[in-house]
Amino acid sequence: MPLEGEIFEQPQTLQRLLDEGWPRIRAIAEQLQRQPFDYVFLAARGTSDNAGRYAQYLWGAFNRLPIALATPSLFSLYQTPPSLNGALVVGVSQSGRSPDILAVMHEARRQGCPTLAITNTPDSPLAQAADFVVDILAGPEEAVAATKSYTGELLAIALLSIALAGDEERLTVLARVPQWVEAMLAQNEAIRQLAQRYRFMEQCVVLGRGFNYATAFEWSLKLKELCYIAAEPYSSADFQHGPIALVEHGYPVMAVVPSGKVYAGMLELLRYLRHERHAELLVLSDQDEALGLGQAAVALPTEVPEWVTPLVSIIPAQLFCYHLSVARGFSPERPRGLRKVTETE
Repeated sequence: MPLEGEIFEQPQTLQRLLDEGWPRIRAIAEQLQRQPFDYVFLAARGTSDNAGRYAQYLWGAFNRLPIALATPSLFSLYQTPPSLNGALVVGVSQSGRSPDILAVMHEARRQGCPTLAITNTPDSPLAQAADFVVDILAGPEEAVAATKSYTGELLAIALLSIALAGDEERLTVLARVPQWVEAMLAQNEAIRQLAQRYRFMEQCVVLGRGFNYATAFEWSLKLKELCYIAAEPYSSADFQHGPIALVEHGYPVMAVVPSGKVYAGMLELLRYLRHERHAELLVLSDQDEALGLGQAAVALPTEVPEWVTPLVSIIPAQLFCYHLSVARGFSPERPRGLRKVTETE
């Protein structure tokens, strides 16, 4: 099965990027530092757009860079691109073939901006349009649903952060990511059994905040792609500004609740959802108190810094969606209406 196999390949693909990709990424960062930029303008779609959300938090927190997520239609359909003065323009795409992302890159070159592609296809049109190319080295990805290319994009973004900041102490933390991913994959059978509880679910919300805002979006995307569930992602803060009204007795809420800055606020929200709104909670956390609030729960490794948790927390989410798709009688290898490469204008 390509999808399950690719989920399980991730320790190896991430290790390859650490070993082979880091020297190239460090060299790119050195060249970028010779042509200063004020902010990053990032263009992506789908899963890669969710990786861009991680970049918003990581490059903002550690590199103090404002990150703008592009609206590619302004460049392609409307042909009214904004001024990109002072920007490093980054295109993120597993295939590197979406015309609207290419339109952003071509316009950036026209305006004289430095351009960087993060892709799993280093000979793609996107890579050819960029000044610099980060190959995520995930190897061929046959499954329609992206898994190893997503974590590869996250790791590339983290390595770029370290290289641009010159903070190689954080590299020792990233070196442990493959073993943390292995630890999550070891819970595969427990996650398969847990997924059975949700086989009749038709809608849910997925909560994350901070670095795991990206995880909430990617988890909900996989629930839609593979399980055909109306899963809506929210920051736990945004969720309280209206959407929380959705929650009634038994309403499913998926939550990513790692230790760190977001923990106290998310824990308080989970308590309210469980005890006052009687929600059905599935919790991913490294803390017993949060795990104990869930009717279902998956324990994350306890020593992972919050900024690294998106690389680890998405693994049980991927496994959950794969097993839930099978439990619901669908084929995770052939999600309806989808192709591996989506080319939008």
